[in-house]
Amino acid sequence: MAHLPDDLRTALDDELGRFPESRLAQAVDKLSSRYRSGDSATAPILASELDVAAYAGYRMPATYAAVSSVLGEVAAAAPSFAPRTQLDVGGGTGAAVWAAAGVWPALEKCTVVEQVAGAVTLGRKLAATAEEPAVRGATWQRGLIDPSVPLPATDLVTLSYVLGELPEAKRAGVVRWLAASAGVVALIEPGTPAGFASIRAARDVLRELGHAVVAPCPHDGECPIVPGDDWCHFSARLPRSGVHRRIKSGTLGFEDEKFSYVATAPLGTALDRPAARILRHPRKHKGFVQLDLCTVEGLAPGVTVSKRHGPRYRAARDASWGDPWTTTEQAGS
Repeated sequence: MAHLPDDLRTALDDELGRFPESRLAQAVDKLSSRYRSGDSATAPILASELDVAAYAGYRMPATYAAVSSVLGEVAAAAPSFAPRTQLDVGGGTGAAVWAAAGVWPALEKCTVVEQVAGAVTLGRKLAATAEEPAVRGATWQRGLIDPSVPLPATDLVTLSYVLGELPEAKRAGVVRWLAASAGVVALIEPGTPAGFASIRAARDVLRELGHAVVAPCPHDGECPIVPGDDWCHFSARLPRSGVHRRIKSGTLGFEDEKFSYVATAPLGTALDRPAARILRHPRKHKGFVQLDLCTVEGLAPGVTVSKRHGPRYRAARDASWGDPWTTTEQAGS
């Protein structure tokens, strides 16, 4: 479970408490319909203070969970990477800043760039309650995603659930713009076929720029998954607070956020990547487990790990979708 930090959860619940839950639920339903449409945005989606609060209640916990998962994988694959600065572009109310500070407590300076004035106002208000100094002292700037304006140099740049909102013709230029200013680039999109297609295309651009893939891929080669045939995505489970559940008309005490992502770094960055990654829920049978893997050699669907493999079988029984794994040959030996 990816729990919101207590200080953020309290501040967010207090902010949502300023509005009648019925109105928040209506605004969330409108936002949900807009996001499900999958269309590129032609105008700001958050048009009022209520919209911004609804957005924060609806998306901030899920975005935090996804970004925390992604940055946790970056930290595991690049253990020497210790960012001091972060730039969160199109950052909304700042979930990615909170997530980064949770993964790297030594983070010193965070900057959020967001075009919606209300999101900047609310994000700054929430951040003022943070225990982490980097979040509490974050710089909030109202600004557009504009590749004609150079970005300041930063150790880490994050772009979450934004790329797919841009016209397709502009996305490659935006990726180059982000990479020009950053050490590690982390891009996150919805875990849908369209979201994966955006991430795969961005990954190709970053490879062309000479970046190494930090996560989730175990290699820097061409992605073996062809959009339209399948898609690569992962999941983060997060708890729902009472108000979170009510404004989303949910009955469960948790939800699963599906996302696709890529994180890259300049070539030469010290990496400790896994030899393979589990791409789907392991299929557990009596006496054996089947794993669908992405490996250095390519896709390896249905790798069987049986009881005779001893510790490896026990590891497979405990493994989850998205976890790193050993090579195909070792897994089946």
